[in-house]
Amino acid sequence: MNSQIKVIQPQGIFNSKNGNQVRQEVEELVASDINTILIDFQDVTFMDSSGFSALLMTLKTVRQKNARLVICSINEQIKMIFEMTNTNQIFEVLPNQASFKSA
Repeated sequence: MNSQIKVIQPQGIFNSKNGNQVRQEVEELVASDINTILIDFQDVTFMDSSGFSALLMTLKTVRQKNARLVICSINEQIKMIFEMTNTNQIFEVLPNQASFKSA
């Protein structure tokens, strides 16, 4: 992958603590001219509402910097949150990192 792409792989429960850590990392990345960020949720077991809120704020930050945020490897619980909140239309979600790399 080139230097303009960064992969972030949170683990465990994606709550306010983990979500805000990811958001801060993304803010630093887009400030340093990284234009594509892939968040791989493969090792995330659960996302609560505060983690979802942090993810929405992360997307807002990325869009303000004209960068791209891609999410992959979400589990059924996270997929359900996206569908129930109708945000599956605003997040770019791919099945896994391999599909991102081949795109």
